Parts: sequence; structure tokens; C-alpha cells
Amino acid sequence: MKPFVVNNHDRLVFPANFLAELDFSVIDDLDQFTAIVGRDFEAKAPTGTEILERITSGAYESRFGLLRDMSQNLFWVNRFSMTMFEKRPTRWRDLPRHRPDVFLPVLTPWEDGDKKVRAVREAFDVLPPTWDDATERKIFDLLFDVFGHRRHHATELPAVKPTVEQFLATPGAMTFVVPRHDPDYPVFSFNRILNAHAEVPELEALTRWAMVLHNQYPWDRAATELRTAEEIGDDDHVVAFHPRNRDVEAFLDRATGARPPRRGRLATRSEPVAPESPLPPVRVREAFAVQPKLEALAVVRGEHVCSNSDVVRNTAFSWSPMSAEEISAKTGIDQRRYTELDIEDLAWSAAVRALEHSGRRREEIGAVLVATCTSGRLIPSLSTWLSGELGLFQTHCSADIIAACAGLPYGLAEAVRQLQEVRRPVLLVCVEKFSDKIGNVRTSRMIFGDGAAAMVVAPAPDGEPGDVDLLQTYASGPASEVNSIIWPNPEFDNDITVYGPEVKALVSRYLAQMISELTEQPGPDGAAGGSMLDAIDLIVPHQANKTMILQLAAKAGLSAEQLYFNIESMGNVSAASIPIAMFDAVADGAVTGRTRIFAPGFGAGAVGGYAVLEVDPAVMAPEVFLDPAGAAGQASATAPTSDDVRIAFGE
Repeated sequence: MKPFVVNNHDRLVFPANFLAELDFSVIDDLDQFTAIVGRDFEAKAPTGTEILERITSGAYESRFGLLRDMSQNLFWVNRFSMTMFEKRPTRWRDLPRHRPDVFLPVLTPWEDGDKKVRAVREAFDVLPPTWDDATERKIFDLLFDVFGHRRHHATELPAVKPTVEQFLATPGAMTFVVPRHDPDYPVFSFNRILNAHAEVPELEALTRWAMVLHNQYPWDRAATELRTAEEIGDDDHVVAFHPRNRDVEAFLDRATGARPPRRGRLATRSEPVAPESPLPPVRVREAFAVQPKLEALAVVRGEHVCSNSDVVRNTAFSWSPMSAEEISAKTGIDQRRYTELDIEDLAWSAAVRALEHSGRRREEIGAVLVATCTSGRLIPSLSTWLSGELGLFQTHCSADIIAACAGLPYGLAEAVRQLQEVRRPVLLVCVEKFSDKIGNVRTSRMIFGDGAAAMVVAPAPDGEPGDVDLLQTYASGPASEVNSIIWPNPEFDNDITVYGPEVKALVSRYLAQMISELTEQPGPDGAAGGSMLDAIDLIVPHQANKTMILQLAAKAGLSAEQLYFNIESMGNVSAASIPIAMFDAVADGAVTGRTRIFAPGFGAGAVGGYAVLEVDPAVMAPEVFLDPAGAAGQASATAPTSDDVRIAFGE
């Protein structure tokens, strides 16, 4: 988990985006690590030679491009040291000679370094400011103090550093020497980095980069030299590298052969096969004796708004440049909602309000279902934990459903099945918290948010038709689509990862299949004339990526006017996105009376599904607003809190 922080300026900060820390417990071998470093540190970073060429050719129009290139170059220079090691200036006479866990970098002098440094200095002085002269000069001064005192080439750096003993046995090997080291050399504290502030989001990101890079060299850079062992005096300091933690030590052992490699995975993939026959959607009124009635729908949003400017303000060094406007154009998202609270708090708050609005007593509940793909709770599951917190002594079923962005159709389908057995109301909660599972993966950071929705699905009174016409769920497909969204993903430091082309392929495949099925299905209750598609008043799709959904919907023959989106303000909340969007469709006036809605969802695991259901605005509960301190509030009446469940149920 990599939570965000709210700093002293009341701004969101994502430490994982600039600290460059990796989880070595999930990196198997040197090849995998090299690939990760190549992608995150090398792919976007120019070398000193390339920066010089850009200066010479006039490629920089203003200072920002130069500052960005300097920063990315320095992250690349430190790609192995800052991810793996703690640097400790140590007196030569005190340095252990034979320990296997103390290392010295072997460095090659930087050819033409003076020429490149001078060119950068002169270019900055000539280039016009991009936004703010004073802030850009402060950033440059920090970066140039590091860049200008660089002593070595970066292209020849090995990931695994030699031990001190190996260094001493290498003729001509050179390393850092700090003749006069001040142990109190000033560095930036973590809090100062968090509280870095600039009016321009791009410059705030660069300020943090520069502070982190400054901290990589906590010694007098100007006096630092490269020397061989024979040239180092007893009282000179060298920069010893120590593994950051046990996971790095274990990785180094695997990389050097001191520890056996991990076992490989089995070859498990089989040739794909199509289903024996098409699996039709379920016509609920014909298939089930107990008809489902939606009695309440309550939503909870993360209490923090994360705007596109906040995302840019937290730009990671591995990202390509992208403005807030470009994020909006690419995704259709202007902001997403994040919470400091736990996912359990979101689920509990939504569940309490849904039960309260439905008028149901807790002892009436027959089953509790939670649709989520981001819960960190396995034992007890989130659903069983929620059942206990609600004081339910026994349910027929409390179970989590991991169906990602198809959580609503999967959860509703299971709720309808549970109704047949328990003939009592079922509590269905769709909840996600992505904000602490994204790390520095830009595609995920642009898209995902936090939120919850809870529904009470009860048996319809005898003789009433219920609220659900059609249910359909899918899973699987080509393996590339099944693995199009992964969490945890060792290749991306266990952060959630989205592979865009594969996601687009699965959405296109499922959406075409859904429209085909709705066209073939007769209208509600077998009414003469018209298909189920003709009977639909509004489409509320999973809020994945507005730009992508509109493009694919147009290919499927749907117009933009038929679709409702709230993704601009909520982002993608996976399992919770459809029910929150239905709630907002009522709040926005897109639904003013009983309305037949087609709700398709599709996503990770190549899951998909849809519900065709009728929604009455009266089922929408007054919205819950969360307080980071743990209290919940609402627009009207006194709100429930976790300290007094009885109030929430009117007891």
C-alpha cells in the first residue's frame, strides 16, 4: 500500500512518485530488475551528451524542458544507488574490508563533463522562463549543484556493486572520495519535501525531484574526487553503499548466486476454446420465483478531490510530460475522489445509510455481499467483517465477489440468487479504494478513485414484477485481455497496472456482444414488438474512460446522448462506478421518474456483464459525506458514526 499524504498546504502528495523506492521482495532476478530500471529510469532520461545536443540544436524553447531533462538525467545516474543502497560517507581507516554487505561503487571519470556542464549553465541563463523565473532559478540551483559536480559516467554503472574486498582487488578502480566530510551536511527532511510548494503544478513536481536528488549526495560535492585505493588517505572519507533493507540483501544474494534462485512458474496456459454454446442472459422475471426489488441505494465518495492539476503536481520522473488539459482530453476525467479512511470505513458508511433509508431492520438481512477488487482484507473477508460490525448474528451468506469493474452485475446476479434461498433482503455493497495501490503508474493514477455504493435488494411484494429485467455476466477471453489489468503486479512494484490496448479490445468485444444480445432479446415481459434494447431509457456504463467508451459505443451504434457519465468528477471506481453513476444520474436530473437503465460493466480478468433494471429516484438515500477523522456526515439528518450503530438504525 502506498497512501497519499495531505501536506501543510492542503494538497495531495504521492511520495511513491518521487522517492524511487522499489519493493525488492517481488523482484526475482537481475534481468527483471534491469528491465524495471530500463523502463522507469532509462527510457525517458537523456544522457549528458543528448542534453548537449539538444542545447546545440536549439531544441529547448524555455527553461522547463531543460530542467526536466537535467532531473531525469540525474535520476538515471542514481538508478541503482537510490533504489538499492543507503550511502554512508565513511572514514577510510574505519571501512570494513571483508564484509559481504558493504560495497564501493567503481566509477569512470566523466569525459567532456566540463563542456556539458558549461553548456547547461549557459543555456539556462539564455533561455526564457517557462512560468515563474524565481521558482525555476531555485530549482536550477538545486539541480545544478548536483549536475555541475558530477564526476563520473553513468552508462557503465553496474547494478551489483563490488564489495570493498573486490574493489581493493581491482587494479585502477576508482571511487568517490570526500577529503573533508561534514556529517551535518544539510539535507531536506521528508516533511520539507512533502510541503514543497509552487503555484505551477509542473514546477511543484520539479521542486520535489530536485530536493530528492540533492539528498542523494549529502556531502561537499565541489570537493569530491575520484581516486584509486592507493590514493586514498586514512582520514579521507569514501562513500560506502549499504543495502537499504533485508529484501535488497536477499536480492543481491540471488543476483550474485550466493542464494538459490526462486522456483520458476509452471507452464499453465492451454489453447483457447469457445463455449460449447452461447450463454444467454437471464430473464429474471421468467427464471426466478422471488422477484428482486431495489429498496435503497446509498453512496459514499472519498473526501478528497484529486484534480488533474494534483496529478501533474505529483508527476513521477518516469512519466512523459502531460498537462491537466491533456489528461482530461485523453480520459474524460477532470478529477477523482480519494479517501484517507480505510476501505472498511467506506463499505460500513454506505451500508448503514442504505439500511437506514430502506427502513429494514438488521435482523431482516439474509445475506451480505461485497463486490470489490481492492480490499486488503482476506480473513475475515470484507463482507464477513461488515456483517460483524453491523451486529448481524447470522446470515445465510456473507461473501466477497472479486469481479472488478463488473462488480455491479456480478453482485446483483448473486443477490437475486440469494433471494431465492433466503427470501429476505440482501445487502450488496460495491466498494473500492485505489488511491493507495497505484504508486507511480501514470495510467492508473489518471483513472482510478475511491468510493462505495450500497444497495438493499429485497423480495418484491407478491404480484409485483420486481425491478430487474435482465442479468448477464461474462469472464475470460484471450489471455492478453484476462491479464490486461493486474494488481498486485511485480513488474510495476506491485502497483495496479493497466495495459490500454488490451483493455480497449476486451471492452470492444464485450460491448458488441451485449448490444447483440439486447437486440435479440424481446422487450420486458415478452411485450409484442421491439427488443430489450428498444425498451431502454438510459445507459449508465461502467465509468472506465469516457473518451474510449464513447468511441466504442459509437461503433456499436449507440449515440452519446443515450449514455450518462459522471466520470468527470469521480474517475473510475471499478465495482462502485455504476451504482454511484446511477445515483448521480438522479441527482443531475437525467433520471426524474421510474427509468429503465442498461448498466454494462467490463474490466480486469476480462470480466463483463450487465443489468437491465428499473430505477426509482425514491430509493436514493441522502448522501453520506466522510470526515478523515472518522466521522460521517450527511446533507440533512444526524449521521451515523462507528461509535454508535444504534443511532444509525433508529434504535
